[in-house]
This record gives sequence, structure tokens and C-alpha cells, in this order.
Amino acid sequence: MSAKTVHTVRFEPVGVEMEVEEGEWVLDAAFRQGIALPHGCREGRCSSCKCVVLDGDAEVEGHSTFALPDHERDGGQVLLCRTYAYSDLTVELLNYDEDAMRRSIAIKTFEGELVSVSSLTHDIRMLEIKVEQPIRFWAGQFVELSVPHAGVTRSYSMASTQSSPDTVRFIIRKYPEGAFSSLLDGDLKPGTPVTLKGPYGSCFRREERPGPMVLVGGGSGMSPLWSILQDHIESGEQRPIRFYYGARTRKDLFFVEEFAAIAAKLPDFEFIPVLSQATEEDAWQGETGFVHEAVERIQRARPQPGEVDAYTCGPPPMVDALLPVLQRLGVALDRTYVDKFTQASASAPNHVH
Repeated sequence: MSAKTVHTVRFEPVGVEMEVEEGEWVLDAAFRQGIALPHGCREGRCSSCKCVVLDGDAEVEGHSTFALPDHERDGGQVLLCRTYAYSDLTVELLNYDEDAMRRSIAIKTFEGELVSVSSLTHDIRMLEIKVEQPIRFWAGQFVELSVPHAGVTRSYSMASTQSSPDTVRFIIRKYPEGAFSSLLDGDLKPGTPVTLKGPYGSCFRREERPGPMVLVGGGSGMSPLWSILQDHIESGEQRPIRFYYGARTRKDLFFVEEFAAIAAKLPDFEFIPVLSQATEEDAWQGETGFVHEAVERIQRARPQPGEVDAYTCGPPPMVDALLPVLQRLGVALDRTYVDKFTQASASAPNHVH
């Protein structure tokens, strides 16, 4: 058997080096070695891992031209999740987080079994899984969750924290005809064997920062944000927090009592649900419209002093609408953390929730 060809990849301006095998995506090699490079969908669709090859021979394959247009590729830009190395490479990171790179956790596989599936709303479920070995992750990260007997793998964010590393919870939204969704109210029974691989994601809680924290989610985007909030509470740190949650109607809201309890004991915390399709039956007295509009309206009316950390998790239209709002509100790009949930494809374990 011939030995695998291995190349060295050096990332500038941080000076981090790693090895990558021919036939291995560069981003996968980073995951394998515990190097936290910026990433999102991991299948060439979102441009989060876009970088520039300064030196060496690399090829980008199987990506969306919306994420990497031909003129950018011709200019040396690549998507690390869809890049093969054919020589040693020097790569310039266009955006990187030194804190994230410092707190890298190597990707591992964990065996576990389903403990329970419970309903939070008509189309959102809570999964609880017990793993054989404790899983280490930062609040806000996600894993690839596989059900071997069904041949299904999807990426989901943890809704739990490191306070229970051997029990992991997920908030998952059901989609019509979804390969994983179809299992939620049927084949997934307590005791079902599952596999977790991770952790992935750079949208995790930054610790020991005094400024305000703004959390914005929609649908099952609650999962990583709930983890971030719980982790903050467990840390004992104090900072102003505004938690915005977009839903269609009152029946799409959950954890309402839990948020009321948090607001009663946590200084300077406010949960702000926003309904986009409130009905007369809802008798809704709260915020209405799209969640990004509520964020801009309320944050302008009641600005908070200090540098804001903003975390937004949910469907692409919500995230895309919110990002320019955050910029107009003066939130720094390097303090804006995004987890954009893409729709599942047949070929890859998308972060769908």
C-alpha cells in the first residue's frame, strides 16, 4: 500500500501550521487537528471559510458560485471546506478569531443513545441523548448527529452546557418530508443508538466581557442561544442581555415560563418575543413584525453603553436581514457571531435544526 501524500498548510497572519492529506478537504484536516478555522455550512455554500491562497497548488471543487464567484476563485480565493491541497500551501485568513483558535477542540466521535423526545411546540422537539464519554464543547457549538440504523446524519446545535457533559440536549424543528424530522415522532425511541461527531462552530459564548449581549434567534435557533444563555448564568458573570426571538404566532413560542424565571433573578435581562403573524386569537400585546425590525427599533430606543456582543442563530433570511441592522447599530463585525441554518441536501449533513 502506498503512503498517503501529506502537505503542510500555513495560515497567515497567525502563523499556525498543520498537515493535510491529498484527497482531504483542508477544513476537515483542521477539524481533525483541533484548529478552529472560521466555517459555516461546510459544503461550499456560505463563504464563511473564504480565504486566499498566497502560495502553492490548491483546487476548489463542488462549491456554489454564489459563495465563491469565478472571478474570486481566479484571483486565488478559496473555500477551505471545498479545497484540496496538491502542494504545501500558504493561506491568508480573511477573517479569523484568535480567541476561537486558542480554544480549539479536536473533533471526535461519541457513541450514545436516545433518552427522550419531547414536544416544545407543534413542530419543535427537544431531544435528550446520553453519551458514553463526556463531550467537551463551548456553549453555542454543534455536532453531526447520526442515527445509524436509519442512515441519516444532520448537524444540530446543543441546547445544553458543559454542566452535563454526558447528557446532551438538542432543540430541533420538524420539516415536512425531512429525513431526520420524519424520525422524531416515530422511529426515535428511548434506547435508540446514535452517534455524535464534533464539536463544530465558532458561534460560541465569549467569556469575561462586560458589555451588553444581544441574542437573536428564530425557530430552532433557540437551541444554541439557550446554551449560551445558560452557560452565561452558570458562569456567574454579569452583563446586560437582550434576547430576541422571532416566531409566527403564540403557539410557536416556548420556554416562556423559563424566561420569566430568568428575568426575575438575572439583573438587566429581557426576553423579547416577536410575532410576525399574530392572530386575533393570540390576543398578543407584545412586539410584532419581523424580529430584525424589532431589534433595530428597541436597541435604538434603549441603547446600552459598552461594546455589544451579538449572537444570531436561525434561518438564512432572518440572519441576512439582521446583519445590516447590527452594523447600523454599531455592533463590530468581530463581535458579531453567526450560525446560519441551511436546508438539508441529500449529499451533506447540513446544519438544519
